[in-house]
Amino acid sequence: MPDLSGIVKAYDIRGVVGEQLDAALVRDFGAAFALLIKPEAPAVVIGHDMRDSSPELSAAFADGVTSQGLDVVSIGLASTDQLYFASGSLNLPGAMFTASHNPAKYNGIKMCRAGASPVGQDTGLAEIRDTVEQGVPAFEGQRGTVSERDVLSDYAAYLRNLVDLSGSRPLKVVVDAGNGMGGHTVPTVFEGLPIEVVPMYFELDGTFPNHEANPLDPANIVDLQAKVREVGADAGLAFDGDADRCFVVDERGEPVSPSAITALVAVRELAKEPGGTVIHNLITSKGVPEIVAEHGGKPVRTRVGHSFIKAEMARTGAIFGGEHSAHYYFRDFWRADTGMLAALHVLAALGEQNGPLSALTQDFSRYAASGEINSTVSDQVARMLAVKDAYAGKSGVQIDELDGLTVQLPGGAWFNLRPSNTEPLLRLNVEAADRAAVEALTAEVLAIVRA
Repeated sequence: MPDLSGIVKAYDIRGVVGEQLDAALVRDFGAAFALLIKPEAPAVVIGHDMRDSSPELSAAFADGVTSQGLDVVSIGLASTDQLYFASGSLNLPGAMFTASHNPAKYNGIKMCRAGASPVGQDTGLAEIRDTVEQGVPAFEGQRGTVSERDVLSDYAAYLRNLVDLSGSRPLKVVVDAGNGMGGHTVPTVFEGLPIEVVPMYFELDGTFPNHEANPLDPANIVDLQAKVREVGADAGLAFDGDADRCFVVDERGEPVSPSAITALVAVRELAKEPGGTVIHNLITSKGVPEIVAEHGGKPVRTRVGHSFIKAEMARTGAIFGGEHSAHYYFRDFWRADTGMLAALHVLAALGEQNGPLSALTQDFSRYAASGEINSTVSDQVARMLAVKDAYAGKSGVQIDELDGLTVQLPGGAWFNLRPSNTEPLLRLNVEAADRAAVEALTAEVLAIVRA
């Protein structure tokens, strides 16, 4: 019986190819997924990224699915949100082969039910793991078939239909695809728009020869920042490896926080649907719920993680949701996350007025933030308790434990301290009125965490 605890994560399957993942195991995952969704659907749609191992592993998964009598619709090379589009538009369960921003030696599987509904630990992933560990039962009926379908142009048309750029002034935009799937999707999505694309690292290469495809790390957007300044671009976009997240830099090459992008897109969505609900996770800037409320919307706070956001969107009928990690979720995109759609909103907002992006986003950037700071600790629980004890009982301090420990201080500053689910880390996020206040509070909390 294989032990899959190291590779079956909260929302997906991910591991080192050849050590933790191989074609035989992936075939079993495909068969187990087919067993899970067989009562709901006749077929599974499968896509994969540009990693060297992705074609073989996606084919093995397809073999597992068809071995249980279900058909497969293969869309080939795809971004993760392109796979979600296929799942939503075809109303079929899906599987995407990618390890997102992880190094080349990794690969993984993101699965969803029909309509791009997520499959996580509580919604089928634990059941899939148990089936594989116990041995997938053989199916005696007729095998399914595999067909191919190209959905890229349909995906692009769908996105362009959701955001009108016809009234935009011409824009020059640098796009860093990081040798990931943005190099596959951007040319088709942006075709015919009033946007001059300056491409960087559009060559699909799963070895990531230029930099890691993880724009959350400031080191990986240095090239983009320099190119924006060099060519005098209006904006810069950086996609992660599977192109479901998009990071934005302004005309000065300065990063625009995902919280500011969340607020900007929320205002645009609320203009289309006044009074709508907008989801934000609890380490998004407090400026987001303030701005949503000021524009007549209903802000709803959730835990960090796409399964929580999607569940809350379904419960509340929310029109949009955003996370600090640059995941953006749209009701009109089956509540799935798509950085490409968020990017189109930013460019439409920029092109509808004559000012620079820095001025446009300044209105949505109200506070200073630390970004996520990781600390390796030997006892997560003990260090969390030490921080809680240091602040509990102080005048005007409010504490909640929706996700880790969130401490609101008098004067508006706050911080959240969360344990990692997979590593001996505590993750700290701090926000305050200005940079000096952020640095002071960060030092104060880290002194306790790292004591």
